[in-house]
Amino acid sequence: MKRQLLLAVSCLAASFQLPAATLLQPTELSDLELSQLRGRFVLPDRIISFGVTMSSIWQNANGQTLGAQVNMQVQNTMDLQKKMPVATPVFNVTMLNGPQNNQIPTPNAGTGQVNGGAGLGQVQGISQSVRTAGDYNQAGNNMTIDVKQGNSASPLPSGTSNLNQSLTTDAGTVAVAAANNGLQLSVQANGQGTALQTIGANGVAQAIALSGNTNLVQNLANLNVVMRNNPTAMNNINCALDQLRAIRPTGY
Repeated sequence: MKRQLLLAVSCLAASFQLPAATLLQPTELSDLELSQLRGRFVLPDRIISFGVTMSSIWQNANGQTLGAQVNMQVQNTMDLQKKMPVATPVFNVTMLNGPQNNQIPTPNAGTGQVNGGAGLGQVQGISQSVRTAGDYNQAGNNMTIDVKQGNSASPLPSGTSNLNQSLTTDAGTVAVAAANNGLQLSVQANGQGTALQTIGANGVAQAIALSGNTNLVQNLANLNVVMRNNPTAMNNINCALDQLRAIRPTGY
């Protein structure tokens, strides 16, 4: 359970660009860090629920299908005794095994070679890549982010403690694992190429490399966040504005 909690914190830190060591408290940023910030950021005490769903599907030229889907849901609840937020992660893994995988022959291995790409693993943020050395392939990466506001989150579903799972068929191997301080979903298609999705401390990555022909590959990822409404902060802002209005006629 402790390992799953550390994994959930790493994934949460990747999505909101906050240091994992200080995830649950405000952090003072240096001028250098501030100069590199882009977009909008929020304090994690406003995050009620955070979820990640990743799926990878691979269909080869003979119609054999292989893939998996992994879902992680995290809710930020308050420990009344310790008076601090507690993240509760729940994992669900589904292996997608085509019924024809062991009934029809695997297509001939591709002769293409996909080289390089080592730098893609060093990207901090979001990286998506499709590289192909074969013909008549269709492949794509897609990621969506949903942010909602509310005072409560939906109940957590039942989950599994067995996050590390793999499946091997005539079509190849698909694996879900906790790796590199994050969550990883990979597909090794026999003689046809690889697909990979990761989310962790360095960011989010989706990559497809095709060395065979006539493959259909799709990486999908969805990040969903429920943010707590924050009327207390708005009241503080309104109070400050009222004070400014009071001193403005005096010339300050």
